[in-house]
Amino acid sequence: MNQMQQEKELTENILKVLKEQAADSILVLEGALKLNKDLYVHTIRTLDLLAMEPGMVNGETESSTAGLKISAEEIQCQVCYDLGAVYFQQGSTNAAVHENAKEKFFKTKELIAKNGSSSLHFTIDEERLAGYCQACGVLTSSSDDASQQATPYSQIHSCMKSGNYQDLVKIFLEDNLTLSLPVPFRQSVLRELFQKAQQGNDALDEVCFKVCVCNTVCDVLQGRTIDIQFCQLFLKPSKEKIDFLLEVCSRSINLENASEALKRKMAAFLKNLCLGLEDLQLVFMISSHELFIKLLKDDERKLLIDQMRKRSPRINLCTKPVTSFYDIPASASVNIGQLEHQLILSVDPWRIRQILIELHGMTSERQFWTISNKWEVPNVYGNVILGIKDNLTRDLVYILMAKGLHCCAIKDFVHAKQLFAACLELVTEFSPKLRQVMLNEMLLLDIYTHEAGAGVSGERPPSDLISRVRGYLEMRVPDIPLRQVIAEECVAFLLNWRENEYLTMQVPLPLVQTNPYVKLGQLLAATCKELPGPKESRRTAKDLWEVVVQICSVSNQHKRGNDGRVSLIKHRESTLGIMYRSELLSFIKKLREPLVLTTILSLFVKLHNVREDIVNDIAAEHISIWPSSIPNLQSVDFEAVAVTVKELVSYALTINANNHFWLIIQADIYFATNQYSAALHYYLQAGAVCSDFFNKMVPPDVYTDQVIKRMIKCCSLLNCHTQVAILCQFLREVDYKTAFKALQEQNSHDAMDSYYEYIWDVTILEYLTYLHHKRGETDKRQIAIKAIGQTELNASNPEEVLQLAAQRRKKKFLQAMAKLYF
Repeated sequence: MNQMQQEKELTENILKVLKEQAADSILVLEGALKLNKDLYVHTIRTLDLLAMEPGMVNGETESSTAGLKISAEEIQCQVCYDLGAVYFQQGSTNAAVHENAKEKFFKTKELIAKNGSSSLHFTIDEERLAGYCQACGVLTSSSDDASQQATPYSQIHSCMKSGNYQDLVKIFLEDNLTLSLPVPFRQSVLRELFQKAQQGNDALDEVCFKVCVCNTVCDVLQGRTIDIQFCQLFLKPSKEKIDFLLEVCSRSINLENASEALKRKMAAFLKNLCLGLEDLQLVFMISSHELFIKLLKDDERKLLIDQMRKRSPRINLCTKPVTSFYDIPASASVNIGQLEHQLILSVDPWRIRQILIELHGMTSERQFWTISNKWEVPNVYGNVILGIKDNLTRDLVYILMAKGLHCCAIKDFVHAKQLFAACLELVTEFSPKLRQVMLNEMLLLDIYTHEAGAGVSGERPPSDLISRVRGYLEMRVPDIPLRQVIAEECVAFLLNWRENEYLTMQVPLPLVQTNPYVKLGQLLAATCKELPGPKESRRTAKDLWEVVVQICSVSNQHKRGNDGRVSLIKHRESTLGIMYRSELLSFIKKLREPLVLTTILSLFVKLHNVREDIVNDIAAEHISIWPSSIPNLQSVDFEAVAVTVKELVSYALTINANNHFWLIIQADIYFATNQYSAALHYYLQAGAVCSDFFNKMVPPDVYTDQVIKRMIKCCSLLNCHTQVAILCQFLREVDYKTAFKALQEQNSHDAMDSYYEYIWDVTILEYLTYLHHKRGETDKRQIAIKAIGQTELNASNPEEVLQLAAQRRKKKFLQAMAKLYF
């Protein structure tokens, strides 16, 4: 046996002996409690004397008082504690044993009180003893012990058992001043009450509310957040609930001795409570209460009243529950505030127009497009809109456009269309420039609407929409403010719906030269068109490569420092390319067409692999179409390229999580960054999606020798050496050297011999048999022999039988691996 097995068996033997002797040990301890005389233990002095004159130690015999004295009470104290602990552990199914434990623990407490807790001759954890006493007091049925009844825990337990909920609430209320009950205990009592109430005991609803209020006020005073249960119970407040809440608040704080911090917490709670109530009568109950008046200063109360009056119009300020300061007529400023509030909330264009007319009728000094900092229009539009001379028209155009853009951003396309249509109708009357702006925004809205609706299911957009997109790209109206995002979305739209012919052949040349997104779209479309063709015709692929390399290049500058040395400064965002790298990444993330995504992804993978010092190349589809070198290698920001590859793969997998080529790229990235478990996850996922979870054969272009070797390395570095040996069989030529080396490792973190059934190579199985025989591992050797002995692995079998045997084991092994790493 190895050391671990020896230790385990030794421990089990010790435990077995202890269990057998437990009853005798308890009898010995019980007998020890009957000893009433003090004991004396030998010391170094008495042992030395004993060695000098055995039998007679200067008249000090073994019955004398020589040595260290340990009193009978000290012995009894330790033995009572130990016996109590044993009985407590045994009493889970026997109440009588708990009674015995209780007796022993209480005896221990008495003896500690008598002898003091500083004795060197017993070792007792007094906090643990107190816990034992408390638990025994709750678990045992006897209630004659006055000291136990005095603890709040046993009182609460007794109240819960007897159904005396009135006293229960009283205990919680009194504890709000002392704060002796722990918060988890309070919460557990409330949870138990809620459970009983949900089982049909309606009478407990009021008790739940009262205990919840006590807990909430306790939380407020201790600076904790208010529980959601309190908010739910206060959804429908009543006079009785408010009365009880105010009573709890009053009894939970001693205003004469309370700190200022405690007073501010209570004041803030009552103030927020008022702001949350709609019924003004209930608000008046709180605001006129003695505690409220003492805690809040006059100016705070006045400010609160003003806040109540200016609240949302859902509060009916005309209701007169009592003759009070609320019965004040609304001023003009309140009416303006209410109208502004409605203006912020409304998305109905005609209601917005009506509110603005009312507001401008009340005051002509305000600019109402500024009342909400959430209303934003692009700067290119803002200058034109704010140049409108008529204040009402300017406010209306600005607000309609800002709300339309916001609705568009949150994908509320129905309201966005209504707002844009109203704005278009308005500006058509006086501004051709703004009319074209609105037509452009409505085109973008229609693109978003189709992509989020019918486009998701693959339905092709109507020809009218495609024509409008082309028309926008070819538009030549002077002095029209344009948003770059519209051109970006139009090009992405055409690529996603495979309008490669138009982008390649029909798009006007001046547009390609002036709009970077159109140029990029044209190169992508042309490259995708040429992919199936011969390598010689891939001129556009080279052009696209050069454009992307330039975007990913950094401009270098030399700067002379104070010490006269020349230092090289790299600017991460190059201005040499047709756009910034961040803009390119943003554009690619608008693409959904698999071929386009695969093309641009393979380009970045190739660019990532070009660096000479790269150890772990990443594989990708169509990678051979790109150039193999870059003239100025130092100019490329390879760190940015690596980040871009990761982001692109992550995005591509959100479009199609089952694309095995993209999954292999993701796996290669994790492999290159030493994240071997994650790499195995994606290698296995790539195989699973293209083989019906390994029920079919994984295509050889997916599990190439390179992929298998990387899986082997991952398993090896994860110390899963048996998996390494099995994967060595997957190679076109079995790698016996690696397999044998892996099997020699004894510190394997995988299932070892339970994997032998997946090995079909007889040579590996024979080596295993030899290895286990050499180590004396008989059981494992038998498993290996059993695996060799299967008739389907007989070398005399036809090739088809051997292949079927191998395929079946491959399938079962890969499925087992998938369950392990998925």
